[in-house]
Amino acid sequence: MKKGVTTLKKLAKILNVSVSTVSRALNDHPDISTETKDSVKKLAQSMNYVPNIFAKGFRKSKSNILGVLVPNITHYFHSTILKGILEEASLRGYRVIISESNNDVLKQTEMLNTLTQFGVDGILASLTKMTKNVDSILPVFNKLPIILFDKVSNKVPCTQIITNDEEAAFNVVEHLINIGKKRIAIIKEREFSYNSEKRYTGYLKALKEHNIEVDEKIIISVDDISQQQGKRMTNLLLSLKNRPDAIFAITDYAAIGVIQTLKKFNIKIPEEIAVVGFSNNLNSTIIEPSLTTVDQPGETLGKTAVKYLIEEIESDTDIVMHKTIEIKGSLIIRESTFKVK
Repeated sequence: MKKGVTTLKKLAKILNVSVSTVSRALNDHPDISTETKDSVKKLAQSMNYVPNIFAKGFRKSKSNILGVLVPNITHYFHSTILKGILEEASLRGYRVIISESNNDVLKQTEMLNTLTQFGVDGILASLTKMTKNVDSILPVFNKLPIILFDKVSNKVPCTQIITNDEEAAFNVVEHLINIGKKRIAIIKEREFSYNSEKRYTGYLKALKEHNIEVDEKIIISVDDISQQQGKRMTNLLLSLKNRPDAIFAITDYAAIGVIQTLKKFNIKIPEEIAVVGFSNNLNSTIIEPSLTTVDQPGETLGKTAVKYLIEEIESDTDIVMHKTIEIKGSLIIRESTFKVK
């Protein structure tokens, strides 16, 4: 049996008053008598009345709700960002609706439109890694304030919150060079992944600065930068006549796959081949040897994104200065590149 939802109209009918009287009574309007207020509130409580925050938001042209769109809710780095978003939004009096695109470009457009229809005050979005053409999502960006974070696009005119991927990757490769490694392989995503391309640029810059020749044979691009692909690509690198002496995987998931495969073939880590990942997920300290990686401050990124979005929402001017805010990640050196004697 379907339960009926208690509405203002239903309360008004029972009390034989107007809907506006019920609404004003619930909001303690001074024009409503104490007796009427008490009657309305008592009935509303007994019938488990819950205000419709969306309808309320539409009437006020402000809902105090933020929409959030991420490619994957279960991804470790995204989960840390979401934690920061939820905490900061709550402190500032905003609720949050979270949705995911599953890295599907069509679903991304659909979810952005859905969040707009829900009447959110603004949207925080991390784009799919395959977002090449932004034409389908630009109309949404013209309707309300939007901040991009983590996976962003230079084609979208809005404030963007990112981590220092290029600089962090440069530091990774320089660290490997400093411990004596000269044939440094990279496992990255194929083109159009913003984060991957930034990390690849940092990789190339470090090699150039240290006069190390780029070898295309040890630059590996994959569609899915997963643990399984880390294993498969390590097998490929090990089959080369001139093997790498270090492997930089642009995610910890892939780097863990690298370590598992090297151990399978009894290759000493880091003496024969050193390994570095990126993001400092929970498994980076569990794997043996522990993984050198880049710690990305996800919570800080999430809180910063909320701060800039609410500033834009609550601004008295229509002129918005779009900025790129870079959150610093830091290299964490562990056993996969540094053998403790």
